[in-house]
Amino acid sequence: MRVLIVGCGYVGLPLGAELVKQGHEVFGVRRTNAAETELKAAGIQPLVADITEPEELATLPKPFDWIVNCVSSSKGGSEEYRQVYLNGTRSLVEWLSATPSKKFVYTSSTSVYGQTDGSPVKETSLTQPTSETSKVLVETEKLLLDAASKGTFPAVILRVAGIYGPERGHLFLQYLKNEAKIEGRGERFINMIHRDDLVGVIIAALKNGRPGEIYNAVDDEPVAQIHFFRWLSEALGKWMPPFAAETENAGRKRGLTNKKLQNRKLKMELGYQFKYPTFRQGYTAEIQRLDDAGLLNIDLEPR
Repeated sequence: MRVLIVGCGYVGLPLGAELVKQGHEVFGVRRTNAAETELKAAGIQPLVADITEPEELATLPKPFDWIVNCVSSSKGGSEEYRQVYLNGTRSLVEWLSATPSKKFVYTSSTSVYGQTDGSPVKETSLTQPTSETSKVLVETEKLLLDAASKGTFPAVILRVAGIYGPERGHLFLQYLKNEAKIEGRGERFINMIHRDDLVGVIIAALKNGRPGEIYNAVDDEPVAQIHFFRWLSEALGKWMPPFAAETENAGRKRGLTNKKLQNRKLKMELGYQFKYPTFRQGYTAEIQRLDDAGLLNIDLEPR
């Protein structure tokens, strides 16, 4: 297959490398040529284009059999989200209208779910987020689902949970630096997926995903924040982080969700088997990687 990966970065680059290993011809698009050497080393043909600029998309060497849109916003405001995700995706849909691909996979986010009561959440659950950025992602999904419903655009949507892996994992990295704090009583659920599993899920979606369908890309075990830190504490021999002050909790609470994401549909329809079914296997591998590289520095904070 001729494959185009839009946003060939933290997820897109290892995705492209794996697809090359499987015998596909892979092209990777970024807004600049900063990672050209890395892409070429992985066997990916680098392309430079801004997907929000139709004239730049027009220069890319169509057609492509598979397309993955895994762009990320370098900033974080709603206007940046609207430009990169909604307008960028609209440009891709229009650009591909004359020469549609066999499959188009879009990596959305589980932040489209606004539940705050710790309830189980599946793909048919309500998507009524309170944050403006998440509302933009809901709009982007609707754009793709509308296009897919007409039978002319084979879009598959992956709602991706918190990605962790090499150099990634916000709470883990904070904990290593003794900067982590437990929010409230630590009962809020965290939903995660290892980067290597996300790569596998995207490939499974390219092969087996049904156009017009949504899949939660998340591992098998949502975990309460306090249990996550307890596991890390025991694994690393470090103190548990302190509880945040009431003033800090009040500042963080706005926009936070609390839900237990389910992945049954992903496993049943795409047939994907997780390499790291829970955070325990994934973070054990990451801790071992850091230790082997001499980068695991455990500083015990004074008590």
